[in-house]
Amino acid sequence: MNSPDEPNSVAKFLAVFQYSKVAIEIVWSTSAALTLLMAGATLFSGVLPGLIASVGGLFVDAVASALQQSGEQAEQARSDVLFYVLVEAGLVVLMTGAQKVNSVCQSILRVLLGNKINVMILEKALTLELAHFEDAEYYDKLVRARREASSRPLSLVIKTFDLVRDLILLITIGIWLFQFSPYAVLLLGLAGVPAFIAEAKFSGEAFRIHRRRSAERRMQIYLEMVLTREDGVKEVKLLQLGKLFLQRYVDIFRNIYKEDRNLVLRRGFWGYVLGLLASAAFYFAYGWVGFAAIAGAITIGQMTMYIAQFRLGQNAVTNSLTAINGMYEDNLYLSNLTEYLDHKVPEQTGEATYGPSPEDGIRFDKVSFTYPGSNTPALKDVTLHIRPGESLAIVGENGSGKTTLIKLLTRLYKPTKGNIYLEGLNLNDWDINTLRSKIGVIFQDFARYQLLVGENIGIGDVEDLGEDLRIEEAARKGMAEEFVKDLPDAYQTQLGTWFKDGKELSGGQWQKIALSRAFMRNKADVLILDEPTAAIDARAEAEIFSHFRDLTANKISIIISHRFSTVRMADHIIVLEKAEIQEEGSHQELLASDGQYATLFKLQAQGYQ
Repeated sequence: MNSPDEPNSVAKFLAVFQYSKVAIEIVWSTSAALTLLMAGATLFSGVLPGLIASVGGLFVDAVASALQQSGEQAEQARSDVLFYVLVEAGLVVLMTGAQKVNSVCQSILRVLLGNKINVMILEKALTLELAHFEDAEYYDKLVRARREASSRPLSLVIKTFDLVRDLILLITIGIWLFQFSPYAVLLLGLAGVPAFIAEAKFSGEAFRIHRRRSAERRMQIYLEMVLTREDGVKEVKLLQLGKLFLQRYVDIFRNIYKEDRNLVLRRGFWGYVLGLLASAAFYFAYGWVGFAAIAGAITIGQMTMYIAQFRLGQNAVTNSLTAINGMYEDNLYLSNLTEYLDHKVPEQTGEATYGPSPEDGIRFDKVSFTYPGSNTPALKDVTLHIRPGESLAIVGENGSGKTTLIKLLTRLYKPTKGNIYLEGLNLNDWDINTLRSKIGVIFQDFARYQLLVGENIGIGDVEDLGEDLRIEEAARKGMAEEFVKDLPDAYQTQLGTWFKDGKELSGGQWQKIALSRAFMRNKADVLILDEPTAAIDARAEAEIFSHFRDLTANKISIIISHRFSTVRMADHIIVLEKAEIQEEGSHQELLASDGQYATLFKLQAQGYQ
């Protein structure tokens, strides 16, 4: 049985060209003027070669006539020779100009289109949910879409125009050759078919090989990143992982290379063998026309013209078939882009910008959640109520569901069962942008943006990104001000090592930048800190959370921390274990119950004695 990806009929072969319309629409929307100009230049250059060959034949006959004539007739023949030289020169100038215009249009369109496709891919990425980026299969779609997709639409349109140009040339040449013999036209058409069939087969095979390799190529990119990025190179050197990862990189290349080499060798062999058939057809026609001239059936000029026409025609047939094969291959690759862009993302439901009961705060009503592809719940039957002005601390071992609870509250995921309410309104009914503007959160794996210090903090509230006073205030609350003022350019200092004059920070300093980013979000009604102070000493953490309590006096605050010196300050504490709430209450209530919380608190207290 044939593979579902393998074309096994004319219908399947033609069906793949459905993406040509998509390519033309994309190129047209990029620049209609350049597309029309390129189309005109391409079509114009399709008519000229046949005319040039015809004028060349007339020129040869005029020269032959001039050699045989004398007197006034010879003078007229010489005038004809000069006329045909000037006409052919003019046609060549026009053809060269058309080709240059075509080339310039392609170069400009290539740049514009590359940017447009990348923007389309990034715009689509903005609509995706977190689950898409955590899904390896869908991430492969993204990788395939980005690979070569920016160049394929223009390539497809160029080949389409070239095909039309060659078809016009073939029609023009066919009219001339038909006068010599209808069989010459038939021979011209059939000569390149075998090579075309073989090339179509190998084009499809090449595409399927590249499509299958998405995961391998992603692993290569990952290994490159680990070996060359500053955030991975420390462990690579200390654990002596360099040779291991480099060998894996080379092994992937070798597997890819073996398959590519086999394909290239087979493609080259059959291309050569079947190309000989086209050459044989040309030389058959070459001799045929020559013997016709010897027999007196045609003139020397006509012989020259027919040979030139047949050579042009043979090249046009070869180019047409190559263009069709290229279009087929471009369509296959373009299907990757279309598959990615057409992926249906569930619409973010909800239009509400405020809830009916602001005093109700946040409610979790029997909320359960299981990650896609997993059979084990990450949260199970969680019921919780937090009122405005209250602070909640979440305690639990790694993997108990703490961060998952925050992801559900911020609607990065939707509950598998149960409902979450904010201000008395189901989260699903909120306008997603309004909802997220009401929540400020810093995750434990916060981003280290390669931006200026002020931008790193200011993006906590993009609308006030240029407000220097607000940025400085947020830095004070996040305790970043004390080291920022000592940086070379203070808030204008470039952070990270990716760009020139970048300044690298310590882990604790980066965390203070991230905390400052959270404090920048003072318009939010809910502020969440998910283990953001792991690299900060206990004293600094106590000062930070003192600021945090002042900031959230009339807001809902949620803290996830392993440090009980911080947790004990919360109004309400929950203990998550195996995805469920095992205990809840105030610090004193939980100590009095002498359960898991009390055990963990006493263990940590012993460590400080």
